[in-house]
Amino acid sequence: MESRVETLIVLLLASAVVAIVCRRARLPYTVGLVAAGIGLAWLPFAPHLTLTRELLFTALLPPLLFEGAYHLSWKQLRRDLVLVSTLATLGVLLSATVTACGLHWLLGWPWISAAVFGSLIAATDPVSVIATFKEARAEGRLRNLIEAESLFNDGTAAVLCSVVLAVAMGQAPSPATTAWLLFESTAGGVLCGLLVGGVALAVAGRARDHLVKIVLTAVAAYGAFFVADRLGLSGVLATIAAGILLGNAEPAALESQRTRQIIEDLWEFGAFVANSIVFLLIGIELAARAFRPYAGWAVAAIAVVLAARAATVLPCSMLFLRTQQKVPWRHQVALVWGGLRGALALALALSLPEGMAYREAILTLTFAVVAFSVFVEGLTMTPLLRWIGEIPRKKAI
Repeated sequence: MESRVETLIVLLLASAVVAIVCRRARLPYTVGLVAAGIGLAWLPFAPHLTLTRELLFTALLPPLLFEGAYHLSWKQLRRDLVLVSTLATLGVLLSATVTACGLHWLLGWPWISAAVFGSLIAATDPVSVIATFKEARAEGRLRNLIEAESLFNDGTAAVLCSVVLAVAMGQAPSPATTAWLLFESTAGGVLCGLLVGGVALAVAGRARDHLVKIVLTAVAAYGAFFVADRLGLSGVLATIAAGILLGNAEPAALESQRTRQIIEDLWEFGAFVANSIVFLLIGIELAARAFRPYAGWAVAAIAVVLAARAATVLPCSMLFLRTQQKVPWRHQVALVWGGLRGALALALALSLPEGMAYREAILTLTFAVVAFSVFVEGLTMTPLLRWIGEIPRKKAI
């Protein structure tokens, strides 16, 4: 029986080959990974590793979230913090509501099943978004805005999904309880991340060995996630808060610029490995899905999710029309089309209880939306950014 080590070696080898091919073909790396995963699924020596909520939450998400948050500039984030918070809270609620209404009215789904799908698909995925914008080499306010939103809205979506699931299981919380759960999970997660990150920084300031300082960043990334998760708080937001704190700490806390550079290189490698495994496994899972019975529903779901994203970005942006946080129209277009879905939505869908009504349909539609995000939005994101002037146009030969 194939061991986990052998499986990991196969996946890493595949990711290295895909990286080389995609660079030469000038294709998005995430697209190549998913396509390679689909191809691997048909081979006799296909990796025997399935995408599960446990694998995503305990091994793969923390390094991806921490690496993304570590490079967020607090100075830049603070300027758009109210806007980002609005998109990550009100925006998620709007997106979930519009999606649920669309599935109920267009497809005739029961309200509760439509609400479950709407809540788990509402948040944009930081893994997909950060990977796409890195590959496009986009910089500036738009990248900071869309990456920050994708990092912060996960906590809201996770709590919202748990509340909707509680209703579906006959344990309907009151509106006051729902509001408190949302506040407790998000605020508690951020506080937990800051405490764990603060302890890591304090210990790092006393350590003389630069290797110890590097290890402490890993302790902060995973420790914040696990502690918050054990306390019933948002592990996603805890890791993000720890990453922002360590990434914006004074250089003296991490000893030297050389140590900081090593830390950045280490987490870039960790994110590359985790990112590669996530998208390869998504491809393998896509190959195993039976989409034909749900083809019509899948097309409708994709259209509804896109409409819900537009119904999120445009009204939220209008709230800041006369402020310094005004969002230009070209940035609104990029925010709508750049609202990619990925690992987080799949993790929430995979965690749905067995035997739940419409579970298989919800899971299949989630995979369909993720596939659309990767192959359609992912492939067209760079041309769109070039068209709106966020990245330089190609010079004519």
